[in-house]
Amino acid sequence: MQLALVKGRATSTVKHASLDGKKLLIVLQLDAAGKPGGDPLLVIDAMGAGVGEVVLISSDGKGVRERIKDNTTPVRWFTIGLVDGGETLVKSH
Repeated sequence: MQLALVKGRATSTVKHASLDGKKLLIVLQLDAAGKPGGDPLLVIDAMGAGVGEVVLISSDGKGVRERIKDNTTPVRWFTIGLVDGGETLVKSH
């Protein structure tokens, strides 16, 4: 599990069937000091997160397959929670 900052949404007209109807977010992981960085990650979101919010994400393969209900899904990351007041954790670049 990781904390991540939501930077935006992604849309796709062509995608794996397991992603139909799923909300896709672009996030940056937060380091121990609360600084966002690294490569952007594409995550599926069922929590209703928005831009600027801090989310808890997981790359648990079994968990994502159970949530998507598809054993062939290419999804790796998904949201598992919203962090109340998470914006105060984020340190600017």
